[in-house]
Formats: sequence, structure tokens, C-alpha cells
Amino acid sequence: MKPVPILSEEQQLKIVEAIVKAEYRTSGEIRVHVEPKCKTDPVSRAVKVFDRLEMYDTAARNGVLIYLAYETRVCAIIGDVAINEVIPAGFWDGILADMQSAFAAGSFTEGIIGAVEAVGDALSEFFPYQSDDVNEQPDEISFFDEDEEDEEEEDPDEED
Repeated sequence: MKPVPILSEEQQLKIVEAIVKAEYRTSGEIRVHVEPKCKTDPVSRAVKVFDRLEMYDTAARNGVLIYLAYETRVCAIIGDVAINEVIPAGFWDGILADMQSAFAAGSFTEGIIGAVEAVGDALSEFFPYQSDDVNEQPDEISFFDEDEEDEEEEDPDEED
């Protein structure tokens, strides 16, 4: 596990356990992404992270990303197209509010786990577990930030 100032290895393992447990109740896929700063609107950034993680690469298009930027204190939850077709507008707002309340109380890990559990509950309603379900996305927390992406996009061999 990658060392992150906001999450110990033990806390990361607890979050991964929550993801695994939540995904046992649904055919949906849940991912958590954590980075220090968000330089733009958190939903826009979450969409970019969703694409970079290739979360659209699921058979049922039912992945959900929980995005957090701990230094700028923003978060977002976004779902893939199949989820967005069945959930009402503002569906994630209550989960986000609960997560932000936990963060404000200093319960960062618990806030993430609560969000994972709530997303799992929602997904199980619309996308129940199937007997032939396979895990299409990694359960580990992803960590990278916009600065790392900018560095990757620059090609030092490229001439102007």
C-alpha cells in the first residue's frame, strides 16, 4: 500500500475491506480515489479520474467512484452511465453530506467507509449481486494527483 499522510496502512486495509464487503451485495464496482489537492471542480476532477482508472470498462457500466482531495477538503461521487440512467438527480448528495460530516468531526476513515457502505446499499438495490459476477475493477484505493498526471502527459523526447 502506498503511504499517504491522511491514511495509515491499517486504515487503507479497512477501506478496502469495506469495498470488498459492499461489492458482495452488488454487481456494481466501487472505487475510492484519494489525492491531496483538487485544482478544479471536484465533480469534473472525479470524471477525469474515472476515465484514467478506466472505470467505464465494466460489462454493466455500473461503476461508482468516491473521489476525495484531503488538503482542499472536497469530494465527489460519480457513477457510470447505467447508474445515471436509474438514479434520480441529487442521489449522491446525502451520502456526500454524511461523508463530509464525518470528515468535519475528524473521522476520515469512517467517513469513507460509511460512503462505501451507502454506495454498496444503493448499488445493491439497482444492480443486485449476480451468481456469475466477477470483480472487474481493483478494490485498492488509487492515489495519484493532477501534478503526476501533468508529468505523465509531458513527453521529454517531443520536439516543439
